[in-house]
Amino acid sequence: MSDLSDRPEPRVISVANQKGGVGKTTTAVNLAAALAEQGYKILVLDLDPQGNASTGLGIGPDKREKTTYDVLSRDVSINEGMQPTNVKNMWIIPSTTDLSSADIDFMDRKDRIFLLRSALSFDEAWREKIDLVLIDCPPSLNLLTLNAMVASDSLLVPLQSEFFALEGLSQLMLTVREIRASANPDLRIEGIVMTMFDGRNRLAQQVDFDARDTLGDLVFETVIPRNVRLSEAPSFSMPVLQYDGQSRGAQSYRALAAELIGRRKTKQKALQEGAA
Repeated sequence: MSDLSDRPEPRVISVANQKGGVGKTTTAVNLAAALAEQGYKILVLDLDPQGNASTGLGIGPDKREKTTYDVLSRDVSINEGMQPTNVKNMWIIPSTTDLSSADIDFMDRKDRIFLLRSALSFDEAWREKIDLVLIDCPPSLNLLTLNAMVASDSLLVPLQSEFFALEGLSQLMLTVREIRASANPDLRIEGIVMTMFDGRNRLAQQVDFDARDTLGDLVFETVIPRNVRLSEAPSFSMPVLQYDGQSRGAQSYRALAAELIGRRKTKQKALQEGAA
């Protein structure tokens, strides 16, 4: 299904924010599940040493024989590391705490920020199976996040509806500019999604207003609410769409997936009209 990309190969989107607790992994897992529900073939690449995306998709520690650390080390190819999840049309390369030492282990490598891009480019077999790669980044701007940015076409940034949210975003934007200037000139912001939104809270409303006023169309119309089902689903090792598909959390991620697809279709149409 090609409407997620303006190129013949799979698109790579990193879900990133150096601030923890903003719904990053929740967004990666549930957006992937919502896209898979629409028939897209999705690969989740867990680049967070905490491995929460792996756990949330039912891949326990005993099932993590081939990991993203192995991919970065080039001991395992993307195709070899992929394993199916309990969600139809969705695969994952899980992570372990081995990733915690990546900064030290790869420090002497001259190509240390290109490791993931090389792994994705080197292995062609996975491309025939996948429409979109979603990378769950760690909550820091470390070597792993830099690898994700260099390997990605775009970033999707979860932004919690709380005070100081926009201040934290500014450092991420500076890093994006540096990556564009040095290693990946085509990197762009896919969009910013407001998470953990409580419409009864005046501060949340103000943060949402300020984000849209400052960032304009970069902010997705879809807002992810605070939702008990969203919080409960990871403890059952499944996306909220499986845990409670009718919950507000599940519906919001379906809406986000639809909006993402719609944005891609709009861009593709504009590119086609421009080339005509």
